[in-house]
Amino acid sequence: MRSGFRWHDITDEGLLDTRICDLPLKIKGKPLEKRVRRVYLELQAKGVQFEPHVWLSSEWFSPDGVPGFAIPFYLAHPRLIRLERKEMLEVEGGTELEFLRITRHEVGHALNNAFRLHLRRQWRKLFGPYGRPYPDFYRPEPNSRDFVLHLKAWYAQVHPAEDFAETFAVWLTPGSDWRRRYQGWPALRKLEYVDELMQEIQGKSPEIRRRKNIEKLSEITMTLREHYARKRQHYAFEWPDFYDRDLRRIFSWEPYSNSKPPASTFLRRFRRELVRLVAEGTGVHRYAVNHVYEDLIGRCRQLRLSMVESDAITREQVMVLLTMHTMRLLHSGYHRIAV
Repeated sequence: MRSGFRWHDITDEGLLDTRICDLPLKIKGKPLEKRVRRVYLELQAKGVQFEPHVWLSSEWFSPDGVPGFAIPFYLAHPRLIRLERKEMLEVEGGTELEFLRITRHEVGHALNNAFRLHLRRQWRKLFGPYGRPYPDFYRPEPNSRDFVLHLKAWYAQVHPAEDFAETFAVWLTPGSDWRRRYQGWPALRKLEYVDELMQEIQGKSPEIRRRKNIEKLSEITMTLREHYARKRQHYAFEWPDFYDRDLRRIFSWEPYSNSKPPASTFLRRFRRELVRLVAEGTGVHRYAVNHVYEDLIGRCRQLRLSMVESDAITREQVMVLLTMHTMRLLHSGYHRIAV
């Protein structure tokens, strides 16, 4: 731990100007270690004697060929969790349930690397070519039954490596009852194959054991301010000006009056609630949904739209509209930070 760093004395602005490598953070002996240990115990309960090593970095990821994975630094301290939520509106892995869900996915990557499972012919037949380039964007098919559902935004559809990691995570999750849940789905064959693989490697040592930490915390010299600027840019996108017609169906063109307050005022009042609900329902990052919502507010202000219906009716109409445009974002090509 670095001496001289006082969490209680530093402001958020001071934190933002701090280099990530200067943050006094660790996993050992902290709640993060206990949560990772829970997943290790889940592996042991399934008869798999494998414990991937973990380290802190900028985001969740498991490098190709490394039997371990990185955990984002912000999860290592309550102040950083609050800052992450302030800057990005959501914290991936911030709750224990979500942390375990993502960790099971990352363990799938690490185990695949450790035992080089992707080199098997049947693996490639079921999941696809491991060497396929990762897409910058992906267009999920929400109704597809060829893939399991684990992480948000139909993440198994991104790449064969993610498909395997997601399938493994469903298999590993205690009480998932995957045979019943996926009965009749083509994805069930993938789950059965994972089950067969795990029985096969029981008691075997990994082929790759090197504990290599990629982009570890001490190597990240950018400040938190620079980090969040890049992260927000990652979720930024340009929207065509096509929602005027939809907004006019909800709000009125009549001039503002005491009886008909501005639509933009109403939208600001319900922003946090509606953005949260739509983000949770679609799996799109909350920052991206908020970006859409900000555009709606701005356009209402420019068009000088006003309220027509009651708050309750308008709220439901806006949620449908926000969901519709968020789903357009998904189908036009969407990318969350890879895990």
